[in-house]
Amino acid sequence: MARSFHRKKPLEANSELNVTALIDLGFALLIIFMISTPLIEKEQMMEIDLPVASESSASSPSETVDILVLPEGYQMDGNRIGTLDLENELARFGQMSEPPVLSIRAEGITPYQNVVTVLDLLKQNKLKRINLVTRPEDQ
Repeated sequence: MARSFHRKKPLEANSELNVTALIDLGFALLIIFMISTPLIEKEQMMEIDLPVASESSASSPSETVDILVLPEGYQMDGNRIGTLDLENELARFGQMSEPPVLSIRAEGITPYQNVVTVLDLLKQNKLKRINLVTRPEDQ
């Protein structure tokens, strides 16, 4: 028996919806999202090994010295000093058995070279206990 593939009424609309392309698109998007999601998470996280402080170092109050780097010079604990005085003070701190913690702040308009100069002086005097002070973005 021969089968006929033409419609009986040629002007009648086809009421069947072909969803094969939609299903293929859905599976393709699912695969793309399954592959890309772990990659996005890896980009946002950076694995670091955080230091651990012992109780003795955390509980002992240590002296803190504030160094303010200005475009025209330096201030140490609120007193304006020159570059030579800063070098002498940092050399004195470097010779101490337990040097103070040095908090370094700089104004936003301060040239970066001034901050690098202070960091170089700290490195020369083997001072490693420093804080680089910033302010939160929302303030």
